[in-house]
Formats: sequence, structure tokens, C-alpha cells
Amino acid sequence: MGMGRAGSYYPGAERLISPVLYLLVLLTISCVTHIGEGQVQTPQCRIQKCTTDFVSLTSHLNPSLDGFDTEFCKALRAYSACTQRTSKSCRGNLVFHSAMLGISDLMSQRNCSKDGPTSSTHPVIPIEPCNYHSRHHHVSQPGVPEYPRPTYLFCGLFGDPHLRTFKDHFQTCKVEGAWPLIDNNYLSVQVTNVPVVYGSSATATNKVTIIFKPYQECTDQKVYQAITDDLPAAFVDGTISGGDSETRSIWILEKTPGRHVEIHAAYIGVNIIIRQQGRYLTLAVRMPEELAMAFDETQDLQLCMNGCPTSERIDQEGHLHLPMQGLQQAGLQQQARAEAQRGVFTLESASRKCREQLEVKDIYFHSCVFDLLTTGDANFTTAAYNALKDMETLHPKRERWQIFPNSADGLRPFSLLSHALLVVFLLAALL
Repeated sequence: MGMGRAGSYYPGAERLISPVLYLLVLLTISCVTHIGEGQVQTPQCRIQKCTTDFVSLTSHLNPSLDGFDTEFCKALRAYSACTQRTSKSCRGNLVFHSAMLGISDLMSQRNCSKDGPTSSTHPVIPIEPCNYHSRHHHVSQPGVPEYPRPTYLFCGLFGDPHLRTFKDHFQTCKVEGAWPLIDNNYLSVQVTNVPVVYGSSATATNKVTIIFKPYQECTDQKVYQAITDDLPAAFVDGTISGGDSETRSIWILEKTPGRHVEIHAAYIGVNIIIRQQGRYLTLAVRMPEELAMAFDETQDLQLCMNGCPTSERIDQEGHLHLPMQGLQQAGLQQQARAEAQRGVFTLESASRKCREQLEVKDIYFHSCVFDLLTTGDANFTTAAYNALKDMETLHPKRERWQIFPNSADGLRPFSLLSHALLVVFLLAALL
């Protein structure tokens, strides 16, 4: 599902799983063959040691975090060098030749060069105080305090607007005006939403304000602000990064001028994606759970943390009632004329349009249909697609990527239509 991107994200990480498991299987096979068939794994053939070292060097790496590709490629080159050193004694060894193929496959997938630095099997990695990943993922060293391995949370906002909270709750809200998405001791994110269609309660985001709060010696306060048609590649003070001249603690990447910006705050392990599609903005955030939870009772109004207030919800406990104004307020001929004149979508045409980019009928697909029926603006299709891809890029748990709508009454009008057609079909068969 992932799409390759430049920068520090690794949406193709799911492709890594099979080869790594494959190499782990090779390690198991090599152990078994060494014990059960001494002629396969000779004492001089060191492929088991090479594979063990590789697994040790990579088992702690997280594909969704900054610096993964660099460290993984180093480990691969070390693995390759180890296999080369034992190639003569492993000639004819099935595990050895399979490992060589696995290494080549992984190097191709991760775009690793054959030449470059390699990992040490007993590395002493300096701790970077202004790099959250470095502070929490270092190898145990004497005199260095141990940090627990962090867990990460994801929050996204797009469309009319649709909110995916840190708890993976999916809501559609009104929330007109300025609302805080995140407000803790390290980061504040506020969005401003405006009505998209006269007479509808649906809104969309036209302004995003992000405040990175001062942190030790790593950075002064940094403020980023984006509004419709002004998605800058710099903070409000005109800078594009923070920290000292050698080690940046925070920086901005402009992926597509005026359309796609990413902010990396390495000192707190935060990554943010901001896009403009049509007239409105979308937002996706990943941050460590321990930092997201660092707030007091005066900061409890956070949409990413607690969701939208009940009075601001358009959906009802996860049931998203799709607008049927065209079918309810006009006959089919009048609906067709309205669609031709104003670009209004019918249920069928909205579903067809959303299927062009969203193949799975999960909550992103249904949000797309809702937005097209509400606004008639086809840009919301791409907004939903980009929101899905940004979620796949930043969300740390692949098994929780997809959220499917509840199957209760009123959620999907076309589901009810399908049931009605099925009843008609069965009745016709009985007559």
C-alpha cells in the first residue's frame, strides 16, 4: 500500500517484513542443518554467524523512524561483507546462496549502494541529546541512562473535516472556527475551519498554526503557519531549521511548492505533513505517546487526544449518514440537471469518483463519498487519498491502518439499497 517518498519516511516498510523474516528463517535452517546434517554446515562456513550478526544489528530498527535507511544499509553492507569473507568455505551451501539472494533483494528494495560505511557488530553509538530517536534507541552503554522504547501515536485531519484521533477513533465534526488538535508541553497544533457549503454544517480547514515549544539547548520556540494559498517552506521567523550548525534539531522540507510541506522535529520525535488540495488544508501528525500525554487539566481540549465534543459531531458514534439531498429533494431528472449545472454528485457518481483512487471501501472511501455529496468538489477525492497515504506513512502500527464503518443503520445508504435490491430479487424468484 505504501508509496515511496523522499525524506525521512518509509511507507514501503511493509515490503521489508518478508525478506527479514526470510533471513530469520535462514538462520533457523542453518542452525538445524548444522546440527542434523554436518556436511551442509561445515565448521568453516560462517553463514550462521553472519546472519546472527545482521539480525542483531537490525532487530531494534524501526522503518517508520528517521535514519532507518542509513542504518539498515550499513547493516546490509556488513552482512554482505561477512558472506564474502566466508564464501569459499560455504560453496555449495544452500543457506549461504539463499542468504546472498536475500541480501541482493533487500539492497535493491532499500536502494542501498554497495560501497559505503558498514555497521560494527559491537557499535558504540554517540548519544545525540537533540535527537529523540538517538536518546531512546541507543545500544546499552556504561554510564548512559536507559530509556524505555517509545511508542508513537498518529492523528490526521482532512475533508469536511474528518478526524482520526490518537486512539484511532474516526469522527466527522463541525468544529467551525479555531480548535486545538494538540496542546501539550512540547507541541501545540491549532486548526481553523470554515463552512464549505451554504446551509450545511460541514466545514473544512483553511488555516494551520503549529508551535514547537523551546526545549533545553536544542531549539528556541518555532512557529509555523499555513493558510489557503500560502503553504510556506519556512517558519514565521523566516528560518527553515533550528539547532546548531552541525546537527539540526528541527527542519522543514518542501516536497511540492505551495502544496506539500513536511516538518521534522527530531528533538521530540515528531513528524508532520501539511498539504493543500483545492481550497483546503489537510494535516497528519506522528509523535511519541509519552510526549503527547505531557499536559495538565488546563490543556484537556485536544481533538487529537479526546476527539470532538459531542455537540460538534456530525457522525453518530461512528455512523456517518451520507447526505442524500439530491435524491431526497428532487426527482431523478431534476437531480441530473442539477448535477450538470452545479457539479453536484449523485450517490452513484460520487462512489464511482472515489473508487478511482480509493480501492478499499474503508472509512477513507466513505469520507470521500460524504464530502463529494456534501460539496460537489472533486478535490476532496484527492484529499481523502492523500490523507490515506499520509496515514500509511506515519502510523506506526500497520495492523491498525484500515478502519471500516460500523454496519449499523444509516451508515451507508448504498448498503441499504443493496439489501433492498436483494429482497426484490428474492421476492421475484419466489413468484
